[in-house]
Amino acid sequence: MKQLYFYSHGVRCAAWHLPAATDALAGESGRPCVVMAHGFSGTKDTALLGFAEPFAAAGLDVLVFDYRGFGDSEGEPRQDISVKKQRQDYHAAVAAARHLPGVDPDRIVLWGTSYAGGHVIAVAARDQRIAAVISMNPAVDGVATLSHLRRTCGTGYLVRSTVNALRDVVGSALGRPSHMVPVVGQPGSHAVIATSGSEEAWLPVAGRTWRNEVRGRHALGVALNRPITKAGKLTCPILVQPGTDDRIAPPAAARKAARRAGYWAQLREYPADHLDFYDGPWQQRVLADQLDFLERDLAPAHGNLHETHSA
Repeated sequence: MKQLYFYSHGVRCAAWHLPAATDALAGESGRPCVVMAHGFSGTKDTALLGFAEPFAAAGLDVLVFDYRGFGDSEGEPRQDISVKKQRQDYHAAVAAARHLPGVDPDRIVLWGTSYAGGHVIAVAARDQRIAAVISMNPAVDGVATLSHLRRTCGTGYLVRSTVNALRDVVGSALGRPSHMVPVVGQPGSHAVIATSGSEEAWLPVAGRTWRNEVRGRHALGVALNRPITKAGKLTCPILVQPGTDDRIAPPAAARKAARRAGYWAQLREYPADHLDFYDGPWQQRVLADQLDFLERDLAPAHGNLHETHSA
């Protein structure tokens, strides 16, 4: 695994490059490469190597990166959730991946989880050179997500989120430091993820660079984040993997996104909660389906993936 850096809108982003361990998926123009980032506030050292290392062992290069303002990447303000900036960072990471030695620039795969499970749909809809997409436990419709969280966390959750957002925005206008809220916490707390058991499930897999805080204003952008509207514009295969017991990202919205993607979509559902995807038996099950998807759709004999699926 190699440390590397790329620039996104003038800011240096940190990434890891895991070269493919085999040429099993290499074609005439090189090897495929998976570009990966975490959801919401997650960092590259938080549960992502459990996916990246098996991908590399199967013959794919992997680029795992941190968003601007998170983890080892530079950028201010820190811990600021911006859908626009995170998607820009994905595009910049894809550009960096296309210049890695031995990588086929037309066989780039986007991998995203949770909030990033939506980002990868929007990014692939814009960059139609993308060869395939994996959208794991995705949050694809902000309106549906807020309604889902109201049911799983109670009406008070939305009230607390709104108050924290306004406190952050108004405070910044008055020159005060950012008002921060926890990412995970106990039910009834001010945390973004406040479902029972979330803190206990997440903290053991959290990496060294991950911080349990984000700017309170994040809630103002959730409802406007609707990558589901881009699903119908995809021109490459996409594997959509919702958890039927997910208390954070509504599985119904993920199913709808898969339907909108139509011919390109493969839908695989699991009786698992949101954080079950990162560790233990469900992580292994989800990973196995991802490897099967990648090895089948990126096999060199398939030639150009876009041509194969449009035939």
